[in-house]
Amino acid sequence: MNKRTVNAIKDLLSDIIGAALVAAALVIFTVPNNIAPGGVSGLATALHHITPITIGMWSLILNVPLFIAAFRKLGFRPLMNTLVTTLLLSLFIDWFNTFLPGYINNVLVAAMFGGVIMGVGMGILLVRGSSTGGTDLLSLLMSGRLPDVPIGTLLMFIDGSVVIFAVLIFKNIDVAMYSAITIFISSKTVDYIMQGADYAKVIYVITDKGNELSSILQAGTDRGVTLIPAVGGYTGKQKTMLTTVVRRNNVSHALGLIKQCDPAAFVYVVNSTEVHGEGFKA
Repeated sequence: MNKRTVNAIKDLLSDIIGAALVAAALVIFTVPNNIAPGGVSGLATALHHITPITIGMWSLILNVPLFIAAFRKLGFRPLMNTLVTTLLLSLFIDWFNTFLPGYINNVLVAAMFGGVIMGVGMGILLVRGSSTGGTDLLSLLMSGRLPDVPIGTLLMFIDGSVVIFAVLIFKNIDVAMYSAITIFISSKTVDYIMQGADYAKVIYVITDKGNELSSILQAGTDRGVTLIPAVGGYTGKQKTMLTTVVRRNNVSHALGLIKQCDPAAFVYVVNSTEVHGEGFKA
């Protein structure tokens, strides 16, 4: 199979798995406990409470005008994966609702587990460049009219509005608190998945043994090293600053090599949530 076919299969599998996980989180944890996890899903949950229309159908209905507006602005191709995922999510919600049991023993546990599972599903979708539509499309459309407002702020405002609407529908202030927990955990889970594949550590070393240490690090970690001439601000002496990027599980080994070569080296390590280049993301 060629690369395009392989990528298409990966996209389809990601859409199916991601949409299934989001739907399962809704059906098992959030919907039975009247938790509105923000976005179209939360709005559909609230509307289902006062109408005979299913949550899956409400999700589809609410997404239609957003897709039409996004199609006029972006065209069809950028929306193709999201359209597939949105249809799958609506189908999975109504299908799972026929046989998956709802968990109602502890609302806090439901909010937490619902947030984790939903976040995993959304993370899988976003890694492959897809989403479940809804607030993602709405924030994109609004950002064109409000260019000075960050998209993250728009998403927070939209999700907050949905939660307030759900509180008015369910007439229970607890809905807001548990919904906030689900939204927070879900967003953190998405961040962890999105950053996990590329999360690394950048090591900076100020040393008098630049060439020697560079050779040791490259041989010991199988990572590239950059040497930058430097001058000590206090001593005025010529030094070398080395920078290298390693995976999290290789940090202690790299630091051990540095200490062994130059115990007097000045070392500091910073987080990198995304790395492009050989050995990391293409």
